[in-house]
Amino acid sequence: MAKTEITFEITEHIGTLSTSAKGWTKELNFVSWNGREPKYDIREWSPEHDKMGKGLTLSKDELEALKVILEKL
Repeated sequence: MAKTEITFEITEHIGTLSTSAKGWTKELNFVSWNGREPKYDIREWSPEHDKMGKGLTLSKDELEALKVILEKL
């Protein structure tokens, strides 16, 4: 079975949450995956942004719901 290539474009860097000792950064970005409409995305990126860790992709509605939850903390 052939491995499917995933394409991405970071259309907007919103902010960096943390940086590891190896230089990887956990970031909130606006990312287009496989040419689709961009969504908010939280994940770790290598310094060159050519490798990534597992992450979480959110629609605008989901991000707004998360904001409401976080404001209650």
